[in-house]
Amino acid sequence: MPQAEEQPEFQLPGRFRYKPRRNPLESKALRLTALIVLLALCGVAIMAMVQRQTGTSGLIVGVCLAVLPVPLVLGAFYWLDRVEPKPLRNLLFCFAWGACAATLVAILANTWATSLLISHQIGGGETLGASLVAPLVEESAKGSAILLLFLFRRRDFSGIVDGVVYAGFTATGFAFTENILYIGRSVLDGNRDGMGITQTVITFVLREVMSPFAHPLFTSMTGVGFGIAAMTRKRWLAVLAPIGGWVCAMIMHGTWNGSSVLGPLGFIGVYFLFMVPVFGLMVWLVLWSRRSELRVVERQLPVYAAAGWIMPQAPLVLASMRTRRQARELARFTQGRPGEKIMREYVSFATSLAFLRQRAERGQAGSDFAEREQELLHHLWERKELVTDAFSRVGAQEWYRTHPVQRPVYGFPGPGYPNGYGLRPQPYPQQYPRGYPQPYPQPHPYAQPQPYPQPQPHPYAQQPQPQPYPQPYLQPQPYAQPEPGPYPQPQPYTQPPQPQPYPQPQPYPQPQAQAQAPYGAPGGHRPAQQAPTPYLPAQPAPGHGGYAHPVQPYGYPAATPPQAAPQTPHPAQAQAQAPAQSAPAASEAQPPAAPTAQTPAQAPAQPEAPAARDVP
Repeated sequence: MPQAEEQPEFQLPGRFRYKPRRNPLESKALRLTALIVLLALCGVAIMAMVQRQTGTSGLIVGVCLAVLPVPLVLGAFYWLDRVEPKPLRNLLFCFAWGACAATLVAILANTWATSLLISHQIGGGETLGASLVAPLVEESAKGSAILLLFLFRRRDFSGIVDGVVYAGFTATGFAFTENILYIGRSVLDGNRDGMGITQTVITFVLREVMSPFAHPLFTSMTGVGFGIAAMTRKRWLAVLAPIGGWVCAMIMHGTWNGSSVLGPLGFIGVYFLFMVPVFGLMVWLVLWSRRSELRVVERQLPVYAAAGWIMPQAPLVLASMRTRRQARELARFTQGRPGEKIMREYVSFATSLAFLRQRAERGQAGSDFAEREQELLHHLWERKELVTDAFSRVGAQEWYRTHPVQRPVYGFPGPGYPNGYGLRPQPYPQQYPRGYPQPYPQPHPYAQPQPYPQPQPHPYAQQPQPQPYPQPYLQPQPYAQPEPGPYPQPQPYTQPPQPQPYPQPQPYPQPQAQAQAPYGAPGGHRPAQQAPTPYLPAQPAPGHGGYAHPVQPYGYPAATPPQAAPQTPHPAQAQAQAPAQSAPAASEAQPPAAPTAQTPAQAPAQPEAPAARDVP
């Protein structure tokens, strides 16, 4: 035996006899190709069998009607799988397995079992085949797809939601092919009996309108069992949970198939009293499981936020489907479709990182945990700067929505701020999974507000001296006397003028009695017209700075003799003309002096009121 050396030297032949060999079954491409070919052959075989049993027209009508509820059912299950969407290849495999392989196995097994029961003359062979054989065969065939994913795609199987989604896609494919078969048979039988349309409509309503979720509901029981097995650490529960779910699926399937024997009332009773409540319970279970997945994200990601790999707001934003949608919409609004795409990728990588750490916490992570973790952190770090703004804004809004500031109630302030009104919001909580140490210090996501700096006095500024309190109000001091100078000294204040009484009206002049001749007598005459009274201008009134208009005298007509007599001025007119002539001159010479205070003795005498006179 040659001894090993640092650089051994051998005499090698020119052609090597040994080459590295690989098992063909270990090739992923070969296994994928074989699976696709197998499912395609099953699909061709099942379509041939359906065409032989229903005819070409029945096959075409069946395909057109059976495809109608498929988008609705698949969309519902895809909507449930929004937290951590499953790989598309797994979903396509489930649908193809249910539509091709499971249906082919079920048709062959059901036909053979029903023929065997009838051949042995067992009463109600078709009823027993539909109630016992069909549930056993069909649920086993559909559950095989979930079992294959659980064994070979274990990393894509993390909980109850995953099992329900895989079961729903498998059962939807199975129901699609089965509906083609049943609707095609109804078309063929209706053509023979002359009631093709009526029978086809009844079959369509019973199978696709009233019970489009029947098969998905049955198979979801098996999916729930595998989901529990994926989450638990107990070996016995991981074995018994899928078996229990498979048994529940067969019981529900058998009850549904046996309700057709009970008549219309029995079918309606089973539908409303059994199927509808179980469907509602399954919906609640799936929604609760999805909420549990969101809590896992909220619990696992703060470790990476404390280390600085992700934003502090990321655990809060990713813990709700509503805030996830808000983050995507904000990224699209600010950065367009590329920003929305980056946000979707970031959310997907962060969710996968949370579930990867959860599997490590359960002890289910493989030897490549560190490599997978570093890969996800790399993807998150590359996109961190582009999504920071959206996460910060949505996270702040969600935090203040879940931690509202308390307002005073009935006038009583609450604790919190220094003024006593409202509660100060707390910073983002730092959460760590149970059993894990805290290797990183807890950072403060937001800087604490510091008090405003107080203004400092200038070292050279003069410090203000305290002033004494002002003295109480004393007696008013006399005004300071101005210093003598070139300016005129201020005069003392004059007394305000005293109000003067208003001028009293002058008495009306009394007409003078004159001898008159009787009217119509010799020498009689008509009364002469009195000359117009001259206008009396405004006179300055005592006690006022303006002019007052005196009362104009009223002249009474007087009878005059026919002889012409010299006209003498009326005494009242003579009295009024004298001041009227002198007033303008006085006003032109100088303005009227301000009125001075008069004593009662100096006040002019008040004229008497005019005497009463008779009306002529």
